[in-house]
Amino acid sequence: MKTILITGASRGIGREIAKLFAKKGYNVAINYNKSIDKAKSLYEEIVSLNANAILLKADVQNPKEVKHMVEETIACFGHIDILVNNAGICQNNLLIDESDELTAQIININLLGSIYTSKYVIPFMLKNGKGKIINISSIWGQHGASLESTYSSSKAGLIAFTKSLAKEYGYNNILVNCICPGLIDTDMNKNLSKSERDEIIKKIPVQRIGETSDISNLVLFLCEETGDYINGQVITVDGGFTL
Repeated sequence: MKTILITGASRGIGREIAKLFAKKGYNVAINYNKSIDKAKSLYEEIVSLNANAILLKADVQNPKEVKHMVEETIACFGHIDILVNNAGICQNNLLIDESDELTAQIININLLGSIYTSKYVIPFMLKNGKGKIINISSIWGQHGASLESTYSSSKAGLIAFTKSLAKEYGYNNILVNCICPGLIDTDMNKNLSKSERDEIIKKIPVQRIGETSDISNLVLFLCEETGDYINGQVITVDGGFTL
């Protein structure tokens, strides 16, 4: 039975990925930091599906906590076959109004968190002779977004990290890919008013906001045998918004 470790799994895209892989019979390692109630409810939902799960509290910007999280997963399930670097935060503001603390936090969670987690998971994938790593970036990592300069920078870094890691470990049958979601219906976008959402939808050729399942289904495709010859790719899932 394969094991998937998902950072930032308690909400949004991470939660949907966890539920889908549980339904497919995977062991699910659920990472969370602050959203303990949501993490517990996800755990209970997965267990109700007769799947195996473990709850792992860790702040991904802290390498010691990340290392402990990975070791706990190995102790519980014996191996990690898939890593989804999903944990991330976003803040809308002018760069000059952003505190130094917030700037560091965005970079540390969105980029360094993925680097740390990959760094500690890869040795176990090397031991297994294979693995899949999926990094969740953003269309703003590809194109840049006004009022989200630090966020966009962190997500752009994640794209470069994906390509570098894919070259570095593809020879070891560790495949690394990146997904760039557009506007997805998650808590991160709940602050948008109806009029703002409607304006965005007008610019999306498929005329809807994305669902978390649009991302989780792609993650599954990449992580099953269907994705065994896909490496170092950056896949945009935005309904054509950035065309």
